[in-house]
Amino acid sequence: MAGLEESSLRALTKLQQTLPSRLQHRVTAFHATTIPLTGPGSPPDQVDPEVLTAVAAACRDQRRLRLRYPGQGGVSTRDVEPHRLVHTPRRWYLLAWDADRGDWRTFRVDRIQGPLGPPGARFTPRQLPAEDVAAYVSHSISSAPYRYQARILFHAPVAAVARRSSPAAGRLETVDQHTCVLNTGSDSLEELALYVALKGFDFQVLEPPELVPVLRTLSDRFRLAADNSGVSA
Repeated sequence: MAGLEESSLRALTKLQQTLPSRLQHRVTAFHATTIPLTGPGSPPDQVDPEVLTAVAAACRDQRRLRLRYPGQGGVSTRDVEPHRLVHTPRRWYLLAWDADRGDWRTFRVDRIQGPLGPPGARFTPRQLPAEDVAAYVSHSISSAPYRYQARILFHAPVAAVARRSSPAAGRLETVDQHTCVLNTGSDSLEELALYVALKGFDFQVLEPPELVPVLRTLSDRFRLAADNSGVSA
């Protein structure tokens, strides 16, 4: 299983009545616990179907999970309360309460090392960290891990910018019918400048101020390259 789009979920639902009871429960788990985070993207990452269905079932049944998950210090065991699965065109993410860290965490499902053990004790669902879970996960995966956090005002409708953006790379906010704000992040100001410029819309930097001189430097470099790159007749 390389991913599961909305059309796949609908197809599985139609087939539900013809499936054995064990598989019907798996379909129900997907339907009840997944949230789409739509947008254009690369081909989907490979996901272990057994891990994915086990996580979906744990979300549905409100049962704790012990996950083996890689981090900067190596693979660690995480005790979590799984709440929602969120999927982009490329990846699946699990929004869960991390009992050891006492906070919400977002896990990439393709990085969870299976097979998972049996589900643990039931838990009482917590209030989710945001009403819009898809927007919360989008912010978590596109900004939180990075050194530089950026807010860019685009002079274009949000729908137009969304067509050229991945929800995994940033979160869009509507300002009015003609403008929107992109919240994104990067470890490199140069990469951030190029990513924003290549959207193809006029924009202003709201944050961070360090991005402005980088844009000026790149602008001068591009102008010089263009001036020196004329094709002679």
